[in-house]
Amino acid sequence: MAVTDEAIVKIKDMIVSGALRPGDRLPKESELAADLGLSRNSLREAVRALSLIRILDVRQGDGTYVTSLDPQLLLEALSFVVDFHRDDTVLEFLAVRRILEPAATAMAALRISEQQLDALTAQLDKLGEDPSVEDLVACDLEFHRGIVQSSGNSVLCSLLDGLSGPTTRARIWRGLTQEDAVGRTLREHRAIVAALRDRDAEAARSWATVHIASVEQWLRSTL
Repeated sequence: MAVTDEAIVKIKDMIVSGALRPGDRLPKESELAADLGLSRNSLREAVRALSLIRILDVRQGDGTYVTSLDPQLLLEALSFVVDFHRDDTVLEFLAVRRILEPAATAMAALRISEQQLDALTAQLDKLGEDPSVEDLVACDLEFHRGIVQSSGNSVLCSLLDGLSGPTTRARIWRGLTQEDAVGRTLREHRAIVAALRDRDAEAARSWATVHIASVEQWLRSTL
């Protein structure tokens, strides 16, 4: 194991074991290096790597702290990696969305408030019946984010937020080229909201599956 990797593992073990908790300040570099049996250079590299993935927060002139370790913060690294996707993997991202998002939508049916439902409906009403493709896709992202947030699962929300980016261009492409793609998307959105209002988790799950699968099916037929 490379010395930097060894240093990363040792710091990770301290956090996992509870020796370091969210918000804790790490000991001074010289003390921590001695305690862990590491060189200061390898420790420094490990801290730099862990700060990039939001495990540690290096504050100039103040020290190094363990972050909140909140799922949304930690999964920012996923969004960064996802940005490097190749066009030929978009179908794989859609397939993952088709597995996760209907489950989140079903969970939301049991948790979403009337105020949140009204906000979703108002969002669709504001969009109108003949929006531009760009406006529709922007609304689509916010629409699904709002529903997933209502599932009450922050990990699921962060995962889906990170996975939505690669499919944006495919959704715009579909809206520009497939007949009635805009109208179909709007109808599916309203069907999802209706199922959520009925507190019908299985109907909400089914409509979310249909909604994502229709994009996936169209993309498969065009590639």
